[in-house]
Amino acid sequence: MPSEEVAAVGSVMGDAETHASARGSHRAAAKAAPRRLVVVSNRVGPIGRDKAAQGGLAVALRAALERAGGLWFGYSGSISERPSETPKLTIDRNITAAVVDLSRRDFDEYYIGYANRVLWPLFHYRPSLVGFSRRALAGYLRVNRSFARTLAPMLLPEDVVWVHDYHLIPLGEALRQLDCRQPIGFFLHTPFPAAELLRMLPNHRDLAAALCAYDLVGFQTAADLEGFRDYLLRQGGGEDLGGGRLRAFGRIVQAGVFPIGIDVAAVAEQAAAAEESRQMRRLTSSIRDRSLIIGVDRIDYSKGLPARFAAYSHLLEHYPQTRGRTVLMQIASPSRSDVPEYREIRRELEAAAGHINGRYAEFDWTPVRYLNKSFNHRILSGFYRAAGIGLVTPFRDGMNLVAKEYVAAQRPDDPGILVLSCFAGAVRELGEAIIVNPSDLEAMAEGIWQGLQMPLGERRERWTAMMATLRRNDINAWRERFLTVLEAAGAGR
Repeated sequence: MPSEEVAAVGSVMGDAETHASARGSHRAAAKAAPRRLVVVSNRVGPIGRDKAAQGGLAVALRAALERAGGLWFGYSGSISERPSETPKLTIDRNITAAVVDLSRRDFDEYYIGYANRVLWPLFHYRPSLVGFSRRALAGYLRVNRSFARTLAPMLLPEDVVWVHDYHLIPLGEALRQLDCRQPIGFFLHTPFPAAELLRMLPNHRDLAAALCAYDLVGFQTAADLEGFRDYLLRQGGGEDLGGGRLRAFGRIVQAGVFPIGIDVAAVAEQAAAAEESRQMRRLTSSIRDRSLIIGVDRIDYSKGLPARFAAYSHLLEHYPQTRGRTVLMQIASPSRSDVPEYREIRRELEAAAGHINGRYAEFDWTPVRYLNKSFNHRILSGFYRAAGIGLVTPFRDGMNLVAKEYVAAQRPDDPGILVLSCFAGAVRELGEAIIVNPSDLEAMAEGIWQGLQMPLGERRERWTAMMATLRRNDINAWRERFLTVLEAAGAGR
């Protein structure tokens, strides 16, 4: 093994011999076992069909596992004084969920300190918000080592392992150090920063080397892939071998673009069924004949929510005909309340909503409905269907599945129109939306006005084109493309 690889692996993993005998017995007992999908993510979503999965990633992963079957491993969401490395198991149909608790120290350092105060802002092009500390980095690596030690004995020889997102970048390297030889792929749901931005991270070389331990690294967009490739070639002494294969840090890794999709048919069916629900009757009766503009986001500085409120205020000011005739309903689910920046955004949004309503509201009309709560997926699908404008305007987003779900939820005979940020990954597939720059408040207001005035024929034409793309690149196509390439890359390793 080249010296670079030894150093990189050593930085994240040890205790390889501890699990060799245990894993050997699993291999011997399961030589004839069929191939199984093992999904690893920071949080494991509800696996029962009657459970409401919150967030695009949870919905996408559950849909993938429901079709392929397998194991879903990750953090339980609970903090324990003395967490055990023995996972808690839940089985529903063909999916097994295996979860572990974290200690308060591990949660604060791995999740809050490094994943969400270092990687998240850096990957979303907000370097001024990065709060790097060696203590947080140590916690991030420690938890990834712990996850690997817990997962390794559960793996079968024919498994395919699919690791998700920035929380778990070192996990593949940690599993390799434990002699896990299964095909292991990694998919990044966030953007990947440009090479010069990544270099701001003190441990940037170790992070890039850890990515190269995977057989396949997948990105949402070509720009993200180019950032990774550029870094390896310029900073990792890398070599482009062609066909998406890159040699760097003494390893060969396959890299590609795999834009995540949604279950188009399921969203459309849910939206149609929700039209008769109690919540939809309440919504439509309260909106009456006004045009509903909807935004659905986690509270996060990357989503551009204060700018969105400012753009709507600009619309009301400069397009007075929208006063009393439109309603902006912003659903902003709570997120990472332990992080100071997120608490500040919540206060800012509450103040902005109050300011707009105080300035423009009438006794029978409130322009902004700001809902700091979560709704299940079925209800959200109905809300999308009722909205004439879907407002998706992040400053930076890996994909943004809300944009795709809004389109899939529309009535074919009278669809609404999507207003989409040029910095959302979804813009590469949904070019028929009204594209706006979230830094230009006037342009966002103009985009909303354009959507409100758009003739039915044009809305149908745009919606039909976007739906064709969504159906072609749905959740099943995404999964099959990634796993097919992963198995080929693993076989060639």
